[in-house]
Amino acid sequence: MTDNPLLANQFQIRFKDIHASHVEPGVKAILGAAQARIETLAQDPAPRTYANTIQALDEITQRVSEALTPIHHLLSVAESPELREAFNAVLPEITQFWSRLPLNEALWHQVKTFSEQAEANALEGLEARHLKKTVREFQRAGAELPQEKKTRLEGIRLELAKLQRKFSENVLDATADYSLLVTETSRLEGIPEGPLSRFSEEARTQGMDGWILSLDHPSFEPVMKYCQDRELRREVYQAYVGRCRGDEFDNVPLIPQILALRQELALTLGYRHFPDYRLEEAMAKSGDNAVAFEEDLVARTRPYWERDLGELRTHAADLGIDELEPWDVAFVAESLRKEKYDIDDELLRPFFPQERVLTGLFELVRRIFGLTVFEAENDQVWDPEVRFYEIRDEGGLWLGSFYTDWLPRKEKRQGAWMNAFRSGGPSEVGGFSPHLGFIAGNFSPPENGKPSLLNHREVQTVFHEFGHLLHHLTSRVRIPDRGGLNVAWDWVELPSQIMENWTLEEEALTLFSGHFETGEPLPSEVLDRMIAARRFLGGWYQMRQLTFGTLDLALHRDLAPLLVDVEDGETDPAGRVLAFVEDRLMDMSPTPTFARNHILTTFSHLFSGGYAAGYYSYLWSEVLDADAFTRFKKEGVLNRDTGRAYVDAILSRGDSAEPEALFREFMGRDPEPEALLERNLGPPPTRDPARRRG
Repeated sequence: MTDNPLLANQFQIRFKDIHASHVEPGVKAILGAAQARIETLAQDPAPRTYANTIQALDEITQRVSEALTPIHHLLSVAESPELREAFNAVLPEITQFWSRLPLNEALWHQVKTFSEQAEANALEGLEARHLKKTVREFQRAGAELPQEKKTRLEGIRLELAKLQRKFSENVLDATADYSLLVTETSRLEGIPEGPLSRFSEEARTQGMDGWILSLDHPSFEPVMKYCQDRELRREVYQAYVGRCRGDEFDNVPLIPQILALRQELALTLGYRHFPDYRLEEAMAKSGDNAVAFEEDLVARTRPYWERDLGELRTHAADLGIDELEPWDVAFVAESLRKEKYDIDDELLRPFFPQERVLTGLFELVRRIFGLTVFEAENDQVWDPEVRFYEIRDEGGLWLGSFYTDWLPRKEKRQGAWMNAFRSGGPSEVGGFSPHLGFIAGNFSPPENGKPSLLNHREVQTVFHEFGHLLHHLTSRVRIPDRGGLNVAWDWVELPSQIMENWTLEEEALTLFSGHFETGEPLPSEVLDRMIAARRFLGGWYQMRQLTFGTLDLALHRDLAPLLVDVEDGETDPAGRVLAFVEDRLMDMSPTPTFARNHILTTFSHLFSGGYAAGYYSYLWSEVLDADAFTRFKKEGVLNRDTGRAYVDAILSRGDSAEPEALFREFMGRDPEPEALLERNLGPPPTRDPARRRG
């Protein structure tokens, strides 16, 4: 057991040494030790103090969380059948540990007893806020419920954990399972050389002649954007949206079960529905407020969406497409953008080699925030392509370290994300414990002697995830549970989304762009066209985000209550969900075909991630980030004083104060939504005179 790397409480995690055989004994040891400490705390007859109650509990839970994180991480980046089986075997124990902790009557008695004492009433600042939040977390988890309801809550959480884990596995397996062999060159006309080379290499690897297409991002995107064969686009698109729908990786029956269990959880805890429970501690405060936010933005966005839809349909007709379908949109949009702005994403790739983007990003944060990033040695990684860095402040203080993993693999989940491995920060006795984090993506790998080359949207993705990482690594909050990413869900995207603004600022672009062969900067005329195109189809893309957020809230607020207490055989819950989704999407879709071709069965954000009843937070945070960036625009996008103020008021502060107060500290006022509309959409569209007459 002493050789189990999961039990090594050290800063650099021994990822390379962790095997499936370590999971079960490691988890049992971690949870067993923690449970023993909890029972000691719960039964301790000593008078209650902040140190022996709140601080002691924090130390226990932080140790468990950080010890289990490497397992969750490896399931995302290096999953194997053995690791999956090992984790699923201990998933019930992990779920039970976390669900039983706030339901432990003796432990709750200790916490509540301290909260009512003179020492607790005398607490100020961060400690007072943390105590209040801790008590509320116990109450919101069911600490004051009768035993029969506590037992049911535990069962609900265990069922949810299993279903959500299965949903995630199905998405990974369905994506990896698909491949399409194309043997005729003519069917691939329009696709750039880079992706074609990868498709050909994949076929050779599998001992076939031709080109193999898959559903991972570096394969799917170029087919959708460039392939002139409309039938091939349709086939690949429908395979993509059809994943986990009626096949061996079917997620359709899981969705109503997940929704019903979340509704039952909310009802058991005394809430009308899951959004009210989930958002009570968020900036939105309730499901109704989140819905009102979405509805207001939908109304503001619709004229721009209708304008953009008209442009897409007109250009589609110019391309010989009579009826715009979902598998045409990316292709038509790319063609239209090239026509209007003379911009081709693939021709921009040579100017955004991954290494140049990263070094430029690091230089940018040095200039704005005074942070220095440099690569460090670490041979304990899960893949040879993984890299390791350290980050220090302008005084040389080691704030933390982080891993990067940018290339796709079959055993790695889709998309891009950030994770926190260890939460440090200043200590009460002086000194600073470094943080540890991770960012990942799935970008085109090096090929034919060329490095990994990014398009501009992928550059924005790198900046976005690095913003999350900075939120974690720069935290200077003494209490880890109140620092870093432990903030209101509709505040957490502000630090990530504000970083995307710099990807379209000329002063910043010169830092992270340069031709991979010659080093020549992005030509100024191209840069000007990129900036001019920043609002291209802004209404279409913003409505797409609103569609996801609206659907999320509708599923959890309107449909989920109807799925509870339905007798077996009375109805088809899975069919009911699909019909509900199509109906709700119809008003935000150009045609019924768009409404039918949705991503519900692979919508991991809602059904296996942390965004259930919270997807609205992306646009909520965009309102905040667009407004906050106006200060940089006014004072200078590379202004060090403004950067310092942002770090001091927002980035380093975590949940040490209410987000509204932190925003006001930086901006001197409350948020104003007009900045988002100006940045994303521009002036209101003018209606066609002929339409006005008609």
